[in-house]
Amino acid sequence: MTGRPTTFPLELSRAEMKRLVDAAMERIFEHIDSLPDQPAADLEGATALARSVAEPEPPESGVPFEQLLDLIFDRLAEKSFNTIGPGFVAYIPGGGLFHAAVADLIADSINRYITVFAAAPGLVQLEINVINWLKRMVGFPADAGGFLTSGGSLANFSALATARREKLPENFLDGVLYVSDQIHHSIDKAAALAGFPARAVRQIGVDERFRIRIDELEQAIATDLERGLRPFLIVGSAGTTNTGAVDDLPELSRVAREHSLWLHVDGAYGGFFALTERGRTALRGLSEADSVTLDPHKGLFLPYGTGGLLVRDGEALKRAHQLRGEYMLPPEESPDLVDFCDISPELSRDFRGLRVWLPIKMHGLAAFREALDEKLDLAHWATDELRQIPGIEIVAEPQLSLLAFRLAPDGYDPERLDELNRELMDRINARQRVFLTGTRLDLGFVLRICILSFRTHRDRMEMGLEDIRAAVGELR
Repeated sequence: MTGRPTTFPLELSRAEMKRLVDAAMERIFEHIDSLPDQPAADLEGATALARSVAEPEPPESGVPFEQLLDLIFDRLAEKSFNTIGPGFVAYIPGGGLFHAAVADLIADSINRYITVFAAAPGLVQLEINVINWLKRMVGFPADAGGFLTSGGSLANFSALATARREKLPENFLDGVLYVSDQIHHSIDKAAALAGFPARAVRQIGVDERFRIRIDELEQAIATDLERGLRPFLIVGSAGTTNTGAVDDLPELSRVAREHSLWLHVDGAYGGFFALTERGRTALRGLSEADSVTLDPHKGLFLPYGTGGLLVRDGEALKRAHQLRGEYMLPPEESPDLVDFCDISPELSRDFRGLRVWLPIKMHGLAAFREALDEKLDLAHWATDELRQIPGIEIVAEPQLSLLAFRLAPDGYDPERLDELNRELMDRINARQRVFLTGTRLDLGFVLRICILSFRTHRDRMEMGLEDIRAAVGELR
């Protein structure tokens, strides 16, 4: 019995647990209450701060909880992109619903194993419900399959691996996949991780609305077939990161059917707009895909780390992913009882489904639909306001809730125009009421506005437009 502890410090009493939670919640409440007044982004001194808290060695003894909260809330969280604030209209925002944080507290506290149905049947069923809801949202059949991931990158990887398994032989190195030159870079990464050389990815040009050109796609497929290669996959976009473009999904479906190719649609940003009437119109043809990537941490406003993949043929997911060890329970045979470990890459993971299930059950889809409609309205309002600013050019009209623009006065060569727009973005962001990011298109550097936080409303967008007008005036 030598060395056996007489107390067990990791086993907190009820009073100790309550003290921890109460102290944390007080700081969280203060943080959320102050969001409207916080900078949209503040990185001044952030690198030096990060280096100041570097710890090469783990601590042997503990630090009071209150000191750790002070470090997180008073020092570290402040020097960052304020991704849950109303002014964050950069990249693709992730809202971080508080309901989901409560769900994670519950899920992490009960800490059930949910990738095998038999280990926690009732809780696994809640996640199955979530997948069934997502299938309904995009118009997939009841026998489709799907699972929650950490995000769109892993979803795109599993989609590509599944398509490879279904459409190519074991020696797949002559396989070819087709994407637009606006596709998310995670597709290129997925292809590399799935074993394809870079030459297997064909980049197809886009039209004036930044959508993949169908004529160029068909020509590329015909050329590859003549060369004896194996076209097997088309990847379409339901809202690109650069400009928010939605590819012509019905036409992509037609091409895929004619050549027996797999059609995957990356709807990580835009897929959930299918909940709205205007979104369904823009995303027409989404339900015809073989697989769809969705990110609830975007369009459903959930915390980062909540993605998803849906596959029309649920058995295809199992064929691509199912491997079992002798130490595991027998697999479920009933089609409505899912072992997520058999249809996804992960054997151990967190109970992601609860953070999706809880807010939807509490509010219903109507609340999410209303919020998404508001984002569509705000994007069109912002575009109309930008159009009235002398010298502003709308580069990408909002097909959903993302738009791109630049300041383009006469007499500037391309290099000077890029410098001007980078300076414009810096001046807007320096006011710290909104945070914008840019991207590079064929015509040069442009600014983007992506409105997708449930906390972003008309008042914040009016502030943003004020700051854009002021910055343009300074540069003029």
